Amino acid sequence: MTRGGLPKRQRLIGLWLILSGISLLGGAVFAAWLDTQLAPTGTTRIALWLGSFAGGATIFLVGLLLERMLFTPLRHLQVQLARLVANPDARDEYPPEGWLKGLGPDLQRVRESWREDRSRLATAHTEGARSAAKIRQELETLLQVLETPLLLCDHHRRVMLFNQAAEDFFVDHTGLGLGKRLEALIPVASLQQAIRQLPDDGAPRELLAPCENRWLKVILRRVPGSDGETLLTFSDATASWSSEMGVRAELAGMLTPLRQHTASLTSAADALIQLRHQGDVDTSALRQRFERVIQEEGATLGDNVAKIGQLLDDMQHQGERLTPMWSNDFWQALDERLDPEHRLITPVGMPAWFKGDAPALIALFDSLVKHLNTHLPDSGFEGEMCLGNKRVYLDLIWHGKALPEHELAEWRQQTLPSLPLSPSVADVLRQHASDIWSLADDNGTHARLRLPLPAMERVGAPRETAPPRPEFHDFGIADLPPPDEALASRSLRSLEIVAFDTETTGLELRRGDTVISLGACRVVNAKLLASDVFDQKVDPKRPIPLASTAIHGLTDADVAGAPPLDIVLTRFRDYVGDAVMLAHNAAFDLLAISHKGVTFDIPVIDTLLISRALDEALDGHDLDSLAQRYDLAFPPGTRHTALGDARVTAELWLALLPRLEARGIDTLEQLLALQANAFDRQDASAT
Repeated sequence: MTRGGLPKRQRLIGLWLILSGISLLGGAVFAAWLDTQLAPTGTTRIALWLGSFAGGATIFLVGLLLERMLFTPLRHLQVQLARLVANPDARDEYPPEGWLKGLGPDLQRVRESWREDRSRLATAHTEGARSAAKIRQELETLLQVLETPLLLCDHHRRVMLFNQAAEDFFVDHTGLGLGKRLEALIPVASLQQAIRQLPDDGAPRELLAPCENRWLKVILRRVPGSDGETLLTFSDATASWSSEMGVRAELAGMLTPLRQHTASLTSAADALIQLRHQGDVDTSALRQRFERVIQEEGATLGDNVAKIGQLLDDMQHQGERLTPMWSNDFWQALDERLDPEHRLITPVGMPAWFKGDAPALIALFDSLVKHLNTHLPDSGFEGEMCLGNKRVYLDLIWHGKALPEHELAEWRQQTLPSLPLSPSVADVLRQHASDIWSLADDNGTHARLRLPLPAMERVGAPRETAPPRPEFHDFGIADLPPPDEALASRSLRSLEIVAFDTETTGLELRRGDTVISLGACRVVNAKLLASDVFDQKVDPKRPIPLASTAIHGLTDADVAGAPPLDIVLTRFRDYVGDAVMLAHNAAFDLLAISHKGVTFDIPVIDTLLISRALDEALDGHDLDSLAQRYDLAFPPGTRHTALGDARVTAELWLALLPRLEARGIDTLEQLLALQANAFDRQDASAT
């Protein structure tokens, strides 16, 4: 029997069948004994046997009636109440039946009253918060379109807010996410020290911090009037820092020898002039010596000047305004500048990356087309990127003849008033360490303008712009307990939880079956974060059986080229961080990722054991049954995928949470004790 609950169905049926069997067997033995003693005949004998079996038959029929009319309706009522607690808006699949059918109208009235009260409360809350919601929406929109990456942390350095620019800036970094510690993103002690020493008046402090292969310029401000919240903005200082320490430092280092060579050259020239005025024949050898010094110093000075010129070219080549561009994006931007109403440029050939100052190049080509409109067609152009060794060639192609060089020379002297300081075309070309010329194609019918530009090693099209996260802030994180508080005493709602699931080559993990897919999602402050996910296929180093493919749909081709399990588990451990892990039938998934060189020494919550502990009298604690019980849905095609099952497991946890709190299970320590008791009552077959 569960404490204060229904008897477990299997035990109840077993007890019922045992009592019925004993009664029937006892009646048969008693009837046989009476039959031998009394030797009745006819109807008397039939009545004797029927009477002996009457007790057992009565117990069987009464038990059947109770199961059908009372115990089954009670279990359905228990399921309905559990669903109502988890989700008051869930559909009603189990109306009262049997002897409880009379409770139907009352239960329906309670449900409707509850929903009406919740609706009125929601309406009042919505109306009262409408102005605040509008302001928040405007703020969210502003933050999302703001190009400066920014984070907001609470006084425990947990991320409370970040914008789309920050997500793009730290792309693929597992340390960025709501509720995560700032140290997971930038593990620099000086940053933590700087945050602690920030003044409360909001005055900014700057810091240079390494992050992977970049140097970041971090500007920190304490939010005035807050509870220690800190606003951080980031910029990539790698290029400017490299310039300061590289080319510019080299230029500064060359000044001293340049001055020395200049002084030597000046001294030798002065001495030579004095000897010439003396006109002494004996000074001819000395004069030759000075001439040789002048020649050597002049050559050295020329070499140094050439080096300085090369360094200046490198500075222009590495200029901060020369940014990576995708050729198709450039052609589209230029097309919109030339004629917003019509499509004039058609990209052809293979697109590629290059470095350039996009506004300057667009202004340059716009000026070129307008200046040479008498030589260029009105029908449109083709844009093509041709790859060289260290340069790419930006070609504008048209049907016609090549442009005269004197026209291009005249155009190079024109200014570009749409750019700051109105530079000339030659200035923009010099900025890109390049020039532009026109040539005819081999077919004799087409010509092109060619502009060499710095190439990039980057390949592949730009990443598709991801839609903004449905959640990028949660100011409730500041109210969570400090991270160093004893985990056992943390409330369940304040836990940071990572729900995970694995797909494997089979179920015999101790006989060689292994992981082929690992998926996870994060719950922070009792909210499932929609976009903070981990989803990675794994190379199992062995064929995937067809029987397993029939379940999860993964084939050998799907995992070909995927990283091995040890690398995936290392990334997954970084993703988990300090969170508590959550799984359904966690014993299996933990066995799948254990003893692989990565340690998961953190508490694990198992929704299977929690469900058994809460509803021992009910059957069906598998993920499908519980999803149906709590009105949870698998999006199409996500069942038996690691990430899809992990998401539903997280939703199941949030549905079980109110029921745990209703029973006084408020802390992780209490939950683990309840979970352990449920595990002890099972046969541990899952392991």
